[in-house]
Amino acid sequence: MEQEIQIQPLIASPPPPPPPQQQQQPPPLNTSATSTTTTNASNTKSKKLRLLPLIFLIYFEVSGGPYGAENAVRAAGPLLTLTGFLVIPFVCSLPEALITAELSTSFPGNGGFVLWAIHAFNPITASLTGSFKFLSSTINTATFPNLCSDYLSPVFPSLAAGAPRGLFITLLIITLSFINYTGLTIVGYVAVALGIVSLLPFVLMTCMAAPEVRPARWTEVRKKIDWGLYMNTLFWNMNYWDNASTLAGEVDQPQRSFPRAILAAGILTCVSYFVPILAVTGAVDVSDDSWTDGFFADAAGNQPQNACISFH
Repeated sequence: MEQEIQIQPLIASPPPPPPPQQQQQPPPLNTSATSTTTTNASNTKSKKLRLLPLIFLIYFEVSGGPYGAENAVRAAGPLLTLTGFLVIPFVCSLPEALITAELSTSFPGNGGFVLWAIHAFNPITASLTGSFKFLSSTINTATFPNLCSDYLSPVFPSLAAGAPRGLFITLLIITLSFINYTGLTIVGYVAVALGIVSLLPFVLMTCMAAPEVRPARWTEVRKKIDWGLYMNTLFWNMNYWDNASTLAGEVDQPQRSFPRAILAAGILTCVSYFVPILAVTGAVDVSDDSWTDGFFADAAGNQPQNACISFH
């Protein structure tokens, strides 16, 4: 009996069940931080360059129109000039453009050719590359306000020299600097507008010159060819494709957009040089010495509406 009495409590009193576990609630989401991140991402994407502005920015990096191409005719005559603007794009421009497209998609940053030099060599070489390129671009860019004045001077003679020319160049530089300060997105669409404005007069001039074209004039070659001026003019007008690499970091989907933009800008550049020169050399019978900076404005008839040819 004693044994049964000692065992019975053990059987009659089972251990109490464990208390139910409380489910842990997940921490509340920070909706403000999530919405801020989404907004910043969408704003960043909206500020990226689209295809059309990128095409015209590359176009202006390289060309911007047949401005300054007149000296090639002056140096060698129509035949060699037309031949040069057909050959140089394949010999010089196409390889440079292909290299720029390939490396810009491989290293899509705003450093452009500086990034290439860092990966290929070392930071010192990259620094020298950037410094020399900056110096070269500064000297090159300084020529364009003067070239613009040359094109406007047939319509506005006061811009040919003196204080009015200096004041105009200063105001032009300040205006363009302010546009650059507003941001690359605005600059891209301004480039589209300027591209249309700068090319439209040449389209009209080409259409007007077509009935007057005499193909025999295209075969003329200058007796004493200035090879230095000829080659320098061709090279200067078809160069600087690598400048476009500094835009790669601002491009939306650079692996897709950049090669397309390079191709479109290359075609636009070649056509904008070759077609106006073909039309004017075939339609106007003048001495080769008349082909100086601003001659396209003279060939258009010195009308006030042709002043828009000057905006590069």
